[in-house]
Amino acid sequence: MLDIINDEYYMDLAISMASKAMGQTGINPVVGCVITNEGSIVGMGAHLRRGEGHAEVQAIRMAGERSLGGVAYVTLEPCSHYGKTPPCAELLITSGIKRVVIAALDPNPLVAGSGVERLKAAGVEVTVGVLEERSRLLNEKFNHYITTRRPYVTLKSASTLDGKLATYSGSSQWISGPEARAEVHTLRHQHEAIMIGVNTLLKDDPSLTTRLEVEAKHPIPIIVDAKLRTPLTAKVIELSGTRTIIITTDAASEEKEKELRQLGVTVVRCGSGDRVDLDQAMQWLGEHEISSILLEGGGKLNGAMLEADLIQKVIVYYGMKIVGGSQAPSLFDMSGVELMHDAYTLDGVEVALIGKDIRVSGYPKRSIE
Repeated sequence: MLDIINDEYYMDLAISMASKAMGQTGINPVVGCVITNEGSIVGMGAHLRRGEGHAEVQAIRMAGERSLGGVAYVTLEPCSHYGKTPPCAELLITSGIKRVVIAALDPNPLVAGSGVERLKAAGVEVTVGVLEERSRLLNEKFNHYITTRRPYVTLKSASTLDGKLATYSGSSQWISGPEARAEVHTLRHQHEAIMIGVNTLLKDDPSLTTRLEVEAKHPIPIIVDAKLRTPLTAKVIELSGTRTIIITTDAASEEKEKELRQLGVTVVRCGSGDRVDLDQAMQWLGEHEISSILLEGGGKLNGAMLEADLIQKVIVYYGMKIVGGSQAPSLFDMSGVELMHDAYTLDGVEVALIGKDIRVSGYPKRSIE
Protein backbone atom coordinates (compact mmCIF):
# COMPACT_ATOMS: atom_id res chain seq x y z
CA MET A 1 0.00 0.00 0.00
CA LEU A 2 2.90 2.34 0.77
CA ASP A 3 4.27 1.90 -2.79
CA ILE A 4 0.91 2.97 -4.25
CA ILE A 5 0.84 6.08 -2.07
CA ASN A 6 4.41 6.97 -3.03
CA ASP A 7 3.75 6.40 -6.72
CA GLU A 8 0.73 8.70 -6.67
CA TYR A 9 2.59 11.32 -4.64
CA TYR A 10 5.44 11.60 -7.12
CA MET A 11 3.14 11.33 -10.14
CA ASP A 12 1.01 14.14 -8.75
CA LEU A 13 4.13 16.31 -8.66
CA ALA A 14 5.01 15.35 -12.25
CA ILE A 15 1.48 16.19 -13.44
CA SER A 16 1.58 19.52 -11.61
CA MET A 17 4.81 20.48 -13.38
CA ALA A 18 3.45 19.41 -16.76
CA SER A 19 0.27 21.46 -16.31
CA LYS A 20 2.26 24.67 -15.91
CA ALA A 21 3.55 24.31 -19.50
CA MET A 22 0.10 23.93 -21.05
CA GLY A 23 -0.10 26.03 -24.20
CA GLN A 24 3.67 26.23 -24.75
CA THR A 25 4.41 22.97 -26.55
CA GLY A 26 2.54 23.41 -29.84
CA ILE A 27 1.43 20.07 -31.28
CA ASN A 28 3.47 18.22 -28.64
CA PRO A 29 1.97 16.96 -25.37
CA VAL A 30 2.77 18.49 -22.00
CA VAL A 31 4.82 16.04 -19.94
CA GLY A 32 6.36 16.05 -16.48
CA CYS A 33 9.00 13.76 -15.00
CA VAL A 34 10.26 13.19 -11.46
CA ILE A 35 13.23 10.96 -10.61
CA THR A 36 13.72 9.53 -7.14
CA ASN A 37 16.50 7.51 -5.57
CA GLU A 38 16.45 5.96 -2.10
CA GLY A 39 13.31 7.88 -1.18
CA SER A 40 14.52 11.34 -2.25
CA ILE A 41 13.74 13.43 -5.29
CA VAL A 42 16.94 13.81 -7.32
CA GLY A 43 15.62 15.20 -10.61
CA MET A 44 12.59 16.99 -12.01
CA GLY A 45 11.69 18.30 -15.43
CA ALA A 46 8.93 19.30 -17.83
CA HIS A 47 8.68 19.55 -21.59
CA LEU A 48 8.58 23.29 -22.24
CA ARG A 49 8.80 23.76 -25.99
CA ARG A 50 8.53 21.71 -29.15
CA GLY A 51 11.94 20.70 -30.46
CA GLU A 52 13.64 21.10 -27.10
CA GLY A 53 14.50 18.49 -24.48
CA HIS A 54 11.64 16.37 -23.22
CA ALA A 55 10.73 16.10 -19.55
CA GLU A 56 12.89 12.99 -19.08
CA VAL A 57 15.91 14.80 -20.50
CA GLN A 58 15.51 17.70 -18.09
CA ALA A 59 15.02 15.42 -15.08
CA ILE A 60 17.98 13.15 -15.88
CA ARG A 61 20.18 16.17 -16.51
CA MET A 62 19.36 17.39 -13.00
CA ALA A 63 19.77 13.98 -11.39
CA GLY A 64 23.11 13.21 -13.05
CA GLU A 65 24.77 10.09 -11.62
CA ARG A 66 21.96 9.75 -9.10
CA SER A 67 19.77 8.44 -11.93
CA LEU A 68 21.58 5.10 -11.58
CA GLY A 69 19.22 2.72 -9.77
CA GLY A 70 16.51 5.38 -9.56
CA VAL A 71 12.80 5.46 -10.30
CA ALA A 72 11.36 7.74 -13.00
CA TYR A 73 7.78 8.99 -12.81
CA VAL A 74 6.57 10.17 -16.21
CA THR A 75 3.10 11.51 -17.03
CA LEU A 76 3.17 10.10 -20.60
CA GLU A 77 4.83 7.03 -22.08
CA PRO A 78 8.46 7.81 -23.02
CA CYS A 79 8.98 8.08 -26.77
CA SER A 80 10.87 5.30 -28.56
CA HIS A 81 11.44 6.95 -31.95
CA TYR A 82 13.65 9.67 -33.35
CA GLY A 83 11.75 12.89 -34.01
CA LYS A 84 12.99 16.39 -33.31
CA THR A 85 14.75 14.88 -30.27
CA PRO A 86 16.28 11.41 -29.53
CA PRO A 87 14.06 8.73 -27.94
CA CYS A 88 13.56 9.16 -24.20
CA ALA A 89 13.11 5.42 -23.60
CA GLU A 90 16.74 4.86 -24.62
CA LEU A 91 17.90 7.72 -22.42
CA LEU A 92 16.16 6.22 -19.37
CA ILE A 93 17.80 2.87 -20.10
CA THR A 94 21.33 4.22 -20.59
CA SER A 95 20.99 6.40 -17.46
CA GLY A 96 20.52 3.30 -15.33
CA ILE A 97 16.92 3.89 -14.26
CA LYS A 98 15.68 0.63 -12.72
CA ARG A 99 11.93 1.38 -12.70
CA VAL A 100 9.67 3.64 -14.75
CA VAL A 101 6.18 4.59 -13.55
CA ILE A 102 3.94 5.90 -16.33
CA ALA A 103 0.59 7.64 -15.97
CA ALA A 104 -0.77 7.03 -19.48
CA LEU A 105 0.27 5.40 -22.74
CA ASP A 106 0.95 7.69 -25.68
CA PRO A 107 -1.81 7.56 -28.36
CA ASN A 108 0.71 8.71 -30.98
CA PRO A 109 0.93 5.82 -33.49
CA LEU A 110 4.72 6.32 -33.52
CA VAL A 111 4.81 5.38 -29.82
CA ALA A 112 1.58 3.59 -28.77
CA GLY A 113 3.12 1.07 -26.37
CA SER A 114 6.51 0.70 -28.07
CA GLY A 115 8.16 2.84 -25.39
CA VAL A 116 6.98 0.47 -22.68
CA GLU A 117 8.10 -2.57 -24.69
CA ARG A 118 11.56 -1.09 -25.23
CA LEU A 119 11.98 -0.43 -21.51
CA LYS A 120 10.85 -3.94 -20.57
CA ALA A 121 13.14 -5.50 -23.17
CA ALA A 122 16.06 -3.74 -21.48
CA GLY A 123 15.11 -5.18 -18.09
CA VAL A 124 13.52 -2.01 -16.69
CA GLU A 125 10.52 -2.57 -14.41
CA VAL A 126 7.49 -0.68 -15.74
CA THR A 127 4.24 0.33 -14.04
CA VAL A 128 1.46 1.90 -16.12
CA GLY A 129 -1.77 3.64 -15.12
CA VAL A 130 -0.88 5.71 -12.03
CA LEU A 131 -3.19 8.78 -12.06
CA GLU A 132 -4.01 7.86 -15.66
CA GLU A 133 -7.24 9.87 -15.97
CA ARG A 134 -5.57 13.07 -14.80
CA SER A 135 -2.82 12.61 -17.36
CA ARG A 136 -5.38 11.94 -20.11
CA LEU A 137 -7.31 15.12 -19.28
CA LEU A 138 -4.08 17.10 -19.12
CA ASN A 139 -3.37 16.14 -22.75
CA GLU A 140 -6.90 15.95 -24.14
CA LYS A 141 -6.02 18.47 -26.87
CA PHE A 142 -2.91 16.52 -27.90
CA ASN A 143 -4.72 13.17 -27.75
CA HIS A 144 -7.42 14.45 -30.11
CA TYR A 145 -5.00 16.07 -32.55
CA ILE A 146 -2.51 13.20 -32.74
CA THR A 147 -5.27 10.67 -33.54
CA THR A 148 -7.43 12.80 -35.88
CA ARG A 149 -4.96 15.41 -37.22
CA ARG A 150 -7.64 18.01 -36.61
CA PRO A 151 -7.65 20.79 -34.00
CA TYR A 152 -9.28 20.29 -30.63
CA VAL A 153 -11.96 22.99 -30.40
CA THR A 154 -13.03 24.44 -27.05
CA LEU A 155 -16.08 26.68 -27.21
CA LYS A 156 -15.88 29.44 -24.61
CA SER A 157 -18.70 31.89 -24.03
CA ALA A 158 -20.29 34.15 -21.42
CA SER A 159 -24.06 33.94 -21.23
CA THR A 160 -26.89 35.36 -19.17
CA LEU A 161 -29.07 32.91 -17.26
CA ASP A 162 -31.58 33.00 -20.11
CA GLY A 163 -28.94 32.06 -22.68
CA LYS A 164 -28.27 35.49 -24.21
CA LEU A 165 -24.92 36.83 -25.42
CA ALA A 166 -26.13 40.45 -25.26
CA THR A 167 -29.26 42.53 -24.87
CA TYR A 168 -31.56 43.18 -27.83
CA SER A 169 -29.63 46.43 -28.46
CA GLY A 170 -26.30 44.57 -28.61
CA SER A 171 -24.98 45.57 -25.18
CA SER A 172 -22.74 42.78 -23.84
CA GLN A 173 -20.18 44.34 -21.47
CA TRP A 174 -20.06 42.80 -19.08
CA ILE A 175 -22.06 39.58 -18.70
CA SER A 176 -19.40 37.93 -16.55
CA GLY A 177 -17.28 39.32 -13.75
CA PRO A 178 -13.54 40.08 -13.56
CA GLU A 179 -12.63 36.66 -12.16
CA ALA A 180 -14.23 34.84 -15.09
CA ARG A 181 -12.69 37.21 -17.62
CA ALA A 182 -9.24 36.64 -16.12
CA GLU A 183 -9.74 32.89 -16.40
CA VAL A 184 -10.61 33.29 -20.07
CA HIS A 185 -7.22 34.84 -20.73
CA THR A 186 -5.60 31.77 -19.20
CA LEU A 187 -7.63 29.68 -21.65
CA ARG A 188 -6.33 31.80 -24.52
CA HIS A 189 -2.77 31.15 -23.34
CA GLN A 190 -3.48 27.42 -23.32
CA HIS A 191 -4.75 27.19 -26.92
CA GLU A 192 -2.80 27.43 -30.15
CA ALA A 193 -5.39 29.62 -31.88
CA ILE A 194 -8.52 31.67 -31.22
CA MET A 195 -11.47 31.76 -33.63
CA ILE A 196 -14.27 34.28 -34.09
CA GLY A 197 -16.76 35.11 -36.83
CA VAL A 198 -16.61 38.28 -38.90
CA ASN A 199 -19.79 39.63 -37.26
CA THR A 200 -18.06 39.58 -33.88
CA LEU A 201 -15.04 41.30 -35.40
CA LEU A 202 -17.15 44.04 -37.03
CA LYS A 203 -19.11 44.63 -33.82
CA ASP A 204 -16.29 44.59 -31.24
CA ASP A 205 -13.02 44.97 -33.19
CA PRO A 206 -11.28 42.71 -30.64
CA SER A 207 -7.52 42.38 -30.29
CA LEU A 208 -7.76 38.62 -29.49
CA THR A 209 -4.61 38.81 -27.37
CA THR A 210 -3.87 37.25 -23.99
CA ARG A 211 -3.84 39.73 -21.12
CA LEU A 212 -2.51 38.33 -17.85
CA GLU A 213 -0.51 39.84 -15.00
CA VAL A 214 2.50 37.86 -16.24
CA GLU A 215 3.86 37.53 -19.78
CA ALA A 216 1.70 35.08 -21.73
CA LYS A 217 1.45 33.51 -25.16
CA HIS A 218 -0.95 35.05 -27.69
CA PRO A 219 -3.01 32.59 -29.75
CA ILE A 220 -3.11 32.70 -33.55
CA PRO A 221 -6.20 34.70 -34.60
CA ILE A 222 -8.60 32.95 -37.00
CA ILE A 223 -11.50 34.89 -38.57
CA VAL A 224 -14.35 33.07 -40.30
CA ASP A 225 -15.35 35.56 -42.99
CA ALA A 226 -17.24 34.19 -46.01
CA LYS A 227 -17.30 37.51 -47.92
CA LEU A 228 -14.00 39.03 -46.77
CA ARG A 229 -15.64 41.90 -44.89
CA THR A 230 -12.72 42.13 -42.45
CA PRO A 231 -11.44 45.75 -42.46
CA LEU A 232 -7.79 46.24 -43.34
CA THR A 233 -7.56 48.40 -40.19
CA ALA A 234 -8.88 45.72 -37.80
CA LYS A 235 -6.99 45.57 -34.50
CA VAL A 236 -6.35 41.87 -34.89
CA ILE A 237 -4.42 42.52 -38.12
CA GLU A 238 -2.56 45.45 -36.65
CA LEU A 239 -1.52 43.51 -33.53
CA SER A 240 -1.00 40.01 -34.94
CA GLY A 241 0.15 40.83 -38.48
CA THR A 242 1.44 37.78 -40.32
CA ARG A 243 -0.06 35.36 -37.78
CA THR A 244 -3.69 36.20 -38.68
CA ILE A 245 -5.67 33.62 -40.68
CA ILE A 246 -8.93 34.44 -42.46
CA ILE A 247 -11.12 31.54 -43.61
CA THR A 248 -13.33 32.54 -46.54
CA THR A 249 -15.02 31.05 -49.64
CA ASP A 250 -14.28 30.82 -53.35
CA ALA A 251 -16.87 33.57 -53.94
CA ALA A 252 -14.96 36.21 -51.96
CA SER A 253 -13.29 39.17 -53.67
CA GLU A 254 -9.87 38.39 -55.14
CA GLU A 255 -8.93 42.07 -54.88
CA LYS A 256 -9.71 42.12 -51.14
CA GLU A 257 -7.72 38.93 -50.69
CA LYS A 258 -4.73 40.56 -52.40
CA GLU A 259 -4.97 43.57 -50.07
CA LEU A 260 -5.11 41.36 -47.00
CA ARG A 261 -2.18 39.25 -48.18
CA GLN A 262 -0.12 42.41 -48.66
CA LEU A 263 -0.57 42.99 -44.92
CA GLY A 264 0.74 39.50 -44.20
CA VAL A 265 -2.64 37.87 -43.56
CA THR A 266 -3.11 34.24 -44.61
CA VAL A 267 -6.35 33.88 -46.58
CA VAL A 268 -7.74 30.36 -47.00
CA ARG A 269 -10.70 29.56 -49.24
CA CYS A 270 -12.90 26.76 -47.92
CA GLY A 271 -16.20 26.20 -49.70
CA SER A 272 -17.76 27.37 -52.94
CA GLY A 273 -21.09 28.64 -51.61
CA ASP A 274 -22.01 31.63 -49.48
CA ARG A 275 -20.92 29.93 -46.26
CA VAL A 276 -17.51 28.71 -45.16
CA ASP A 277 -17.11 24.95 -45.23
CA LEU A 278 -16.10 24.56 -41.59
CA ASP A 279 -15.18 20.90 -41.91
CA GLN A 280 -12.78 21.72 -44.72
CA ALA A 281 -11.41 24.60 -42.64
CA MET A 282 -10.66 22.27 -39.72
CA GLN A 283 -8.90 19.90 -42.11
CA TRP A 284 -6.68 22.71 -43.44
CA LEU A 285 -5.90 24.03 -39.97
CA GLY A 286 -4.93 20.57 -38.74
CA GLU A 287 -2.67 20.03 -41.74
CA HIS A 288 -0.94 23.30 -40.84
CA GLU A 289 -0.28 22.12 -37.26
CA ILE A 290 -2.89 24.16 -35.44
CA SER A 291 -3.67 21.61 -32.77
CA SER A 292 -6.16 23.51 -30.58
CA ILE A 293 -8.63 26.35 -31.02
CA LEU A 294 -10.51 28.45 -28.50
CA LEU A 295 -13.81 29.31 -30.20
CA GLU A 296 -15.14 32.68 -29.01
CA GLY A 297 -17.81 33.04 -31.66
CA GLY A 298 -21.24 34.55 -31.78
CA GLY A 299 -24.41 32.48 -31.87
CA LYS A 300 -24.28 31.72 -35.60
CA LEU A 301 -20.70 30.44 -35.61
CA ASN A 302 -21.26 28.56 -32.36
CA GLY A 303 -24.36 26.90 -33.80
CA ALA A 304 -22.72 26.05 -37.12
CA MET A 305 -19.70 24.50 -35.39
CA LEU A 306 -21.93 22.48 -33.05
CA GLU A 307 -24.17 21.21 -35.85
CA ALA A 308 -21.06 20.20 -37.84
CA ASP A 309 -19.82 18.18 -34.83
CA LEU A 310 -16.63 20.24 -34.69
CA ILE A 311 -16.65 21.20 -30.98
CA GLN A 312 -14.88 18.91 -28.52
CA LYS A 313 -15.47 20.86 -25.31
CA VAL A 314 -17.85 23.57 -24.10
CA ILE A 315 -17.08 26.09 -21.35
CA VAL A 316 -19.82 28.61 -20.53
CA TYR A 317 -19.64 31.29 -17.84
CA TYR A 318 -23.16 32.13 -16.70
CA GLY A 319 -23.52 35.63 -15.32
CA MET A 320 -26.31 36.04 -12.77
CA LYS A 321 -28.37 38.19 -15.13
CA ILE A 322 -31.59 37.87 -17.11
CA VAL A 323 -32.13 40.21 -20.06
CA GLY A 324 -34.98 38.72 -22.10
CA GLY A 325 -35.79 39.96 -25.58
CA SER A 326 -36.76 37.73 -28.50
CA GLN A 327 -34.24 39.58 -30.71
CA ALA A 328 -31.37 39.32 -28.21
CA PRO A 329 -28.56 37.11 -29.62
CA SER A 330 -28.53 33.57 -28.28
CA LEU A 331 -25.61 31.36 -27.31
CA PHE A 332 -26.43 28.97 -30.18
CA ASP A 333 -28.20 30.42 -33.21
CA MET A 334 -29.08 27.36 -35.30
CA SER A 335 -32.05 25.54 -36.78
CA GLY A 336 -32.55 23.55 -33.60
CA VAL A 337 -33.93 20.09 -32.88
CA GLU A 338 -37.55 19.02 -33.11
CA LEU A 339 -37.74 16.73 -30.09
CA MET A 340 -36.08 17.00 -26.68
CA HIS A 341 -34.53 13.54 -26.91
CA ASP A 342 -32.65 14.78 -30.00
CA ALA A 343 -30.98 17.54 -27.98
CA TYR A 344 -27.25 18.05 -27.62
CA THR A 345 -26.08 17.10 -24.14
CA LEU A 346 -22.84 17.45 -22.18
CA ASP A 347 -20.86 14.54 -20.77
CA GLY A 348 -18.29 14.87 -18.00
CA VAL A 349 -19.95 18.00 -16.66
CA GLU A 350 -18.08 20.14 -14.13
CA VAL A 351 -19.64 23.11 -12.35
CA ALA A 352 -17.70 25.75 -10.41
CA LEU A 353 -18.35 29.16 -8.87
CA ILE A 354 -15.96 31.73 -10.39
CA GLY A 355 -16.43 34.99 -8.53
CA LYS A 356 -20.18 35.59 -8.80
CA ASP A 357 -20.50 33.58 -12.03
CA ILE A 358 -21.11 29.88 -12.62
CA ARG A 359 -18.76 28.03 -14.95
CA VAL A 360 -20.24 24.95 -16.64
CA SER A 361 -17.97 22.74 -18.76
CA GLY A 362 -18.42 19.44 -20.52
CA TYR A 363 -18.12 17.46 -23.73
CA PRO A 364 -20.99 17.82 -26.23
CA LYS A 365 -22.74 14.91 -27.89
CA ARG A 366 -26.06 14.22 -29.58
CA SER A 367 -28.65 12.32 -27.55
CA ILE A 368 -30.16 10.88 -30.74
CA GLU A 369 -29.12 7.31 -31.54
